Amino acid sequence: MSESAPKIFISYSWTNETHEEWVINLATELRENGIDVILDKWDLKEGHDANAFMEKMVSDPKINKVILVCDKEYALKADSREGGVGTEAQIITPELYKKKDQDKYVAVVKERDEDGNAYLPTFFKSRVYIDLSEENLYSSNFDQLLRWIFDKPLHVKPNIGKRPAFLDEDSHLDFGVSSKLRRAKNSITEGKSNWSGALQDVYDTIVSNFEVLRIDPSENEIDELVLKSIEDFLPIRNELIQLFLILGQYKKNENEAFTLTHRFFERLLPFTERPERMQSYREWDFDNFRFIIHELFLYANACFLFQQAFNFANYLLSNQYYYQNINYGKSDLLKYPIFRRYLKSLEEYRKRRIDTNRISIHSDLLKSRSEGSGISFNKLMETDFIMYLRSCRGDRYWYPITNLYAAETFYTSFELFTRAQSTKFFNEIKPLLNVSDKEELKEVIDSILAEKYRRPRWDYRSLDVEILTGIDKIATAP
Repeated sequence: MSESAPKIFISYSWTNETHEEWVINLATELRENGIDVILDKWDLKEGHDANAFMEKMVSDPKINKVILVCDKEYALKADSREGGVGTEAQIITPELYKKKDQDKYVAVVKERDEDGNAYLPTFFKSRVYIDLSEENLYSSNFDQLLRWIFDKPLHVKPNIGKRPAFLDEDSHLDFGVSSKLRRAKNSITEGKSNWSGALQDVYDTIVSNFEVLRIDPSENEIDELVLKSIEDFLPIRNELIQLFLILGQYKKNENEAFTLTHRFFERLLPFTERPERMQSYREWDFDNFRFIIHELFLYANACFLFQQAFNFANYLLSNQYYYQNINYGKSDLLKYPIFRRYLKSLEEYRKRRIDTNRISIHSDLLKSRSEGSGISFNKLMETDFIMYLRSCRGDRYWYPITNLYAAETFYTSFELFTRAQSTKFFNEIKPLLNVSDKEELKEVIDSILAEKYRRPRWDYRSLDVEILTGIDKIATAP
């Protein structure tokens, strides 16, 4: 026996031979797992006083743990203070009530009453126990017993992390939406009938409070203001990402969720242009809105693709959005590329001001902000690429800004296209690509290669659409 082996004593009632045999088997199994078990059947010799032995074992400081095997007989004897069990109960009870040795004792339930309640001594009824009363529970709960004996709990409290940086800022952006987001997420996951109202409440609150992000056009260093604004929005963005993930998981075929989310993004579009009351403005005064809304739209679709809610994403990409431009006095219904706008404040003004040679600050921001979002940057690039491919069949072009990194580092197909080697899976995603079959997708790719549609380029890099789609392997398996 190892010197470091924990030493335990098993207290039980001599109910009958079957029960005593069960206790011996438990003790044997514990010893086989490196535990020094003290049991009367092994350690109480002829001529010894049984009560004195049990009293000594319970109070012995060399005993690390004490297991109380509880059946009906044990509970009755402990409560009535009868026999050896009663003697042990008299010792254990004051120790527990004095809050001493809280980790020294555990009840192992062997038997339950006709109502399913565990037989436990009165002094132990309010305490956590380990249930070995059912055969189907024995294996997993025996492991729990071992963890208790060796002080190796399954769930360990994590270390305290750093205080969130945004809490220490002078002014924290508050949309008053956190409690409504929690309510909506709970309603959706629990299948409550009021889920759509709760979701609408979230969307209404965000739209009605979006104006607080507006930048004062009289301020200088517009790029710094844009960056601060989008950083302020980050906690809300992260909560919305969690909402989109839940929608994709639980409402992937729910038309009402599709229309509410589509309408939400449509209501954000006016923030990308000057409001009617504003007479003097610069083109970049709305770049913070443009970045935030573009990022939200990209993440919403990425969340739906991650959850394989292809119908949801397809709804957002196939339906048009009402768009009113007061600068030109006209309104129209436009496709999703309206959400991708050029950010002059970052891509021109900031580059000159800080003298950086970064190819795209917009792309860099999306990559750095993806950390801790719940959606990998690869999934974001994949979504951006799909939206680009789909736009190549329309009259308005989606520029996949994140794919700058795909052009630099990707030498294989994106995950969805790799999975689309399965014909069954390809049939699931082809509406998302706005094609009817593999040949039609190949026509799109051939058109891109022939420069019929503008092929995204960054300096000397360009997207290799054949590699990123793995077009030759698509739909080649069942």
